[in-house]
This record gives sequence, structure tokens and C-alpha cells, in this order.
Amino acid sequence: MLFMLFSMLFTVCLIASNLFETKQIKFFTHSQTGGLIIFPISYIINDVVCEVWGYSKARILIWLGFLMNFFFVSAGALCDWLPSADYWTGDEGFHAIFGLAPRIAAASFAAFICGSFVNAYVMSRMKVHDHGRNFSLRAILSTIFGESVDSLIFFPLAFIGVIPAEELPWLMCYQVLLKTGYEIIVLPLTIQVVRWVKKHEQEDTYDNNITYNIFKVFG
Repeated sequence: MLFMLFSMLFTVCLIASNLFETKQIKFFTHSQTGGLIIFPISYIINDVVCEVWGYSKARILIWLGFLMNFFFVSAGALCDWLPSADYWTGDEGFHAIFGLAPRIAAASFAAFICGSFVNAYVMSRMKVHDHGRNFSLRAILSTIFGESVDSLIFFPLAFIGVIPAEELPWLMCYQVLLKTGYEIIVLPLTIQVVRWVKKHEQEDTYDNNITYNIFKVFG
């Protein structure tokens, strides 16, 4: 039951982050996309699921989130493409939200899949290596690795030729630092959630003798 609830929240976070990405917000002296508000929560949920139920369940969670997000983006793109009613005057605003360029969408999906699986892998291997100790350390390190891979894939694919090449490394580093900082700030809450879920579900999975093949969803 709780895994289903986490899956729902994970999917909602991914879909909402797509919508929020359409707004640029001022963050101190820098601008960021609105997705920063909610996207890091998906990594926190990934950590909780991997810690409690193991990599196999995290793998299901990631693919479920990917497929639901792909469905949402595709449906939005189709709706944006269809001709508008004669009396409809909201084309510009609707297109700004749902008219995601194919290049941006492809970069986003590739970065999400790679970053999420790296995050889950690091969590899983560190838990086995540390015999369940040091949850805080693996939660932070898994986010650093996952977000780094996410940024290394997304920004070059999405913005090479659009943003000056010398600006991209700084933008990627800033994103990783912000999202990791987000994880650290909410870490006390994450720890309490993990403890409560483990107690409630009577689960504390260690990934011994499993396959990390991201395509082996069942079995």
C-alpha cells in the first residue's frame, strides 16, 4: 500500500516538475526553472523506496514514472498540435506550457532515466557495503552522483548551441549544488520517513545477489 502511495507521489512530482519548468524564477542572484521546487523530491522518494524495498522496487518506480511522464508529455503535445476552436484565445499560454520542444523532451527523458538509476544503484551498493549503516551519507552521495549524471546529460543535449558553451559547466554545477542542498535540508525528515516506513512495512531489504540490469523489470 505504501509503495503504491510513494509511486503516485513520485509520478506527480515528475509531471508537476515538467509544468513548473516553464517558469523562470529568481533564486537570490541567479535564475532557475520552477522545476527546482519539486523535482528533487523525486530523488528523495527514490532513496526511500530503494532503502526500504530495494533496487528491484526502485527500478519499477523509475520506469513507472518515466512511462507516466512520457504519456503526459505526449498527450500535452498532441493537444497543443490539434487546431484550436475559433473562440479559443489561450493558444500562446497553452503552447508555452505544453509545447515542449522535442529536443528538450528527449534530453529530459534521457537525463531522468540515467540519473535516477545511478541514484538507486549508489544507494543499493552503499547499503550492502555499509551493512545498513550511514543512511545519511548514502542519501547525499547518491543524490550527488544521480544529479551530476542528470545534469551532464540534460544540459548539453538540451542547450548546446543555445547557451554559450563556457556557461554550461557553471550551470550544471549550480544545479547539482542546489539539488544536493535541497536533499541535505530535508534529510532529517527523510530519515524519519524511512524509519517509520520500515517499521510499518516490516521491510529492510538488502540487495544481495540481484541484477542491476535496468531493463529486467520483472523476475
